[in-house]
This record gives sequence, structure tokens and C-alpha cells, in this order.
Amino acid sequence: MKKLLIGTALAAITSAGSAMADSHAVSACLITKTDTNPFFVKMREGAEAAAAKAGITLRSYAGKVDGDHETQVAAIETCILDGASGILLTASDTSSIVGAVTQARDAGLLVIALDTPLDPIDAANATFATDNFLAGELIGQWAAAQLGDDAANAKIAMLDLAVSQPTVGVLRDQGFLKGFGIDLGDPNKWGDEDDARIVGNDVTAGNEEGGRKAMENLLAVDPGINVVYTINEPAAAGAYEALRSIGREDEVLIVSVDGGCPGVQNIADGVIGATSQQYPLRMAALGIDAIASFAADGTLPENTPGKDFFDTGVALVTDKPADGVESISVAEGTELCWG
Repeated sequence: MKKLLIGTALAAITSAGSAMADSHAVSACLITKTDTNPFFVKMREGAEAAAAKAGITLRSYAGKVDGDHETQVAAIETCILDGASGILLTASDTSSIVGAVTQARDAGLLVIALDTPLDPIDAANATFATDNFLAGELIGQWAAAQLGDDAANAKIAMLDLAVSQPTVGVLRDQGFLKGFGIDLGDPNKWGDEDDARIVGNDVTAGNEEGGRKAMENLLAVDPGINVVYTINEPAAAGAYEALRSIGREDEVLIVSVDGGCPGVQNIADGVIGATSQQYPLRMAALGIDAIASFAADGTLPENTPGKDFFDTGVALVTDKPADGVESISVAEGTELCWG
């Protein structure tokens, strides 16, 4: 699987630098949700390296916290005024940002969503992302396989991202539930399922403190929770701390998405059972190359065949493989991790 996920993503890179525009005329913007999450730090590193190679001027912007929509809108407006050729965007509010994105596209900028599809997805010119539904599905399948027959009596805590339900959070949540064998309600939102195994949903803002508080809230609803889905690994670390404070850290299965080096280490340490690894450096490098090609001759990025985005790859990382669920080891995940 590792060869597959690397090969499919790199196939589109082959020589994006072969048609670089005049470096004096090409600039790009990277707008992330925050500048502190290791995922976005690595994304910025990938964008900076690709921009330097292509001779593109890169300006980076970020929200103050995950969910800071207003700062992202202001950054888009600045990029338009500065005459940027393109924008790489990880949106905090995937529907409300569409108006600003439309303004940028109308002004002639190429807008590429990284990691988080816009709502609707075609509001951006293209999306370079992990298959977030598949990422969730893999950890759901793995968790169900680990429990075996006991999966029918699981008590599941769903630690999501934000009440605005950005697409990345919905896709991972719904993928996990499907993988675990739970019927979905409306697959375009979370929280409407009627399966009694779901104790509840709470939001984390994608950070450790949010994960701890959300876990405490759901434990107050049902202290017998034995499976925890988390939107990302910082939230998973917070959930673990909440469980450890009541002596239940060894009784609960935690799964997550990201594949950062701290998260992969947390698998080795027994904090997380499995995570779905994604590749932010690759996303950003591909995005910069696409902006360079667009500035040179108007070439637009193409989607992965059969999908409405370009799939940058995903792999399940665990040292407890499950029959029928393809995975890579912690050692392999460490070779590919970031942060």
C-alpha cells in the first residue's frame, strides 16, 4: 500500500517545474487554519521548499485558532490586492469562505483547497487532499476488527472538530462510522445517527485541551466508553489524558487521523491504537507546482480518476494489524511521518 499511496501522488508531480513562469510575475499565498498545528507547519515547509525551487514568491497566512474564519477571509482579500497568481487554502469554515474564494477566482487567481474540501467542492479550482472518508473508514474497520464480537456492544465517543462541521471533520467522522459498521444518517453531516452505540459527539478545535474537555464531557454522559474516535492526534492525546486521570487509559481504544511523528510515537507508546497517515508536505508541494503551471500557460490541475479531487494518499499505521484491513507498521509510519 505504501508504494501505491506514494506512486499515485508523485505521478502528478513528475515535472511540474518544467513550465515555470517568470519568477518576477509569479507569487502565491498559503492560508492555513493555524500556524501552530504540526500538520500546517509541515504544509508550510512543503510550500516554501517548492516555491523556492520554482522561483515563486510565497506569502503565508494563518488563523489565530482553528475556526478563525475572518482572518482567512482577510488573507484572501490581501492576496487579491497583492496580485498573487494563486492561493493554497485550508479553510476553517468550508461554506462561508466560498464568497471570498469566488472573488479570488473572478480576479483571475487559481484557488486550490488543501486537505479540506470546500462546500461545494467545486468552489475551488481544485482540491489536493487525503481521501478523508477513507482515512476514517480505515480506523473504523480496524477498531471493529480489534473488538471482534464485542463491537456489537461498543460505547463510542466521537471527538469531532467544530460545530460548523467543516468538510474534513464530517468526512472523517462518517468514514469511521461506516468502517465500524454503523448506519449513517445524512452523510454530509455528523450527529444524526441513531445507533445506540454512539454515546455522543463533542468538539475539540483539533487541539489537546479541546480533546481533554470533550472526553470529560462524554465520560460524564457514560463513564463506560470503550472506543474513542478523534479528529486528529492532538485531540487524541487530550482524550488519553482525560482517561488517564480516572485510571481508564488501558481500557479504551483510541483511533485518530494525521500520521504526524508525535502521533506515530503515541501508537508505539500505547496512547493511540491506530491512525490514518496523511501527507501535508506533498499536498503543499503539489499545490505550488500547480500554481506555477497555471501562471505559465493557464494549465489547470486534474483530479485523480474517479474522484472529485486529487488524492495525495493515506495509510493506516498500527503495530496491531487486523485481518482484512491494509496497514503499515509504526516503523514504516515513522519513515513517512511529519512534525
